[in-house]
Amino acid sequence: MDQAPGSPQGPQDAQSLPTCYRHPDRETGIRCTRCERPICPECMVSASVGFQCPECVRNGSGTGHAPGASRPRNIAGGTIAADPRLLTKILIGINLAVFLVGQIRPSFLDHLVLVGKWPPAPYVATEGVAEGQWYLLFTSMFAHQAIWHIGFNMLSLWWLGGPLEAALGRVRYLVLYIVSGLAGSALTYLLASPSSGSLGASGAIFGLFGATAVLMRRLNQDMRPIIALLVINLVFTFGASNIAWQAHIGGLVAGVVIGYAMVHAPRERRSLVQYGVCAVVLVAVVVMTLIRTGQLI
Repeated sequence: MDQAPGSPQGPQDAQSLPTCYRHPDRETGIRCTRCERPICPECMVSASVGFQCPECVRNGSGTGHAPGASRPRNIAGGTIAADPRLLTKILIGINLAVFLVGQIRPSFLDHLVLVGKWPPAPYVATEGVAEGQWYLLFTSMFAHQAIWHIGFNMLSLWWLGGPLEAALGRVRYLVLYIVSGLAGSALTYLLASPSSGSLGASGAIFGLFGATAVLMRRLNQDMRPIIALLVINLVFTFGASNIAWQAHIGGLVAGVVIGYAMVHAPRERRSLVQYGVCAVVLVAVVVMTLIRTGQLI
């Protein structure tokens, strides 16, 4: 029988639940005890009475704890930030700023490029990591010379960085980025010709590739897109000339190792395992650097 206009709604409509204010596709019967907005299980934060939403907790909920004490956590244990792409935007901004300065003043890049030892024999070397300029392992991560190079890297950083920053939290994400980049620089320094220059964020980007694959595996998501993209990048890495494949492989391995520690660390020892693994990777970076330096001096 058709329902006449203005007649009471059927039982199915009467029992429909509101949706979470942060996840409109999820129905829920729970509301924040302070603002009464509907919240799903992922957004619930335990309070002294009932549950509260992340915004009420972040602004000071009156639960008897500090505002940050009961903040919702992501899969790696980091707090959920209001802008999950803030660090990614900052990293892109730094890379673009360095690129623009390098275009205006090309000699500026001479002080940032990773080089083992320069000038080569028979001249007496005065520059390079082997001559004490260890900072080049870090500065080269933010230097780009060609427009296609920085364009590709920054697109990859935006595509991979945002979801990872949201999943890991800002501090863990930044550690992943920097340590992966240093691992790529260290492997380049160890295996490449000491007089060849290397620059770019590719080591850090490949670290994000590795961590993304681990995260998607942890969440049981379809890994075919990330695997296909990674294979394409590896083919390009080994098929094209003038590419420091060592930076790509070093960053990728570091990203997989750190990413695994980030998303699989046991809850009761989460920070210890996560940052402990990062420290181990940093020790490997130092060891590779010392070995190569010993070979060159």
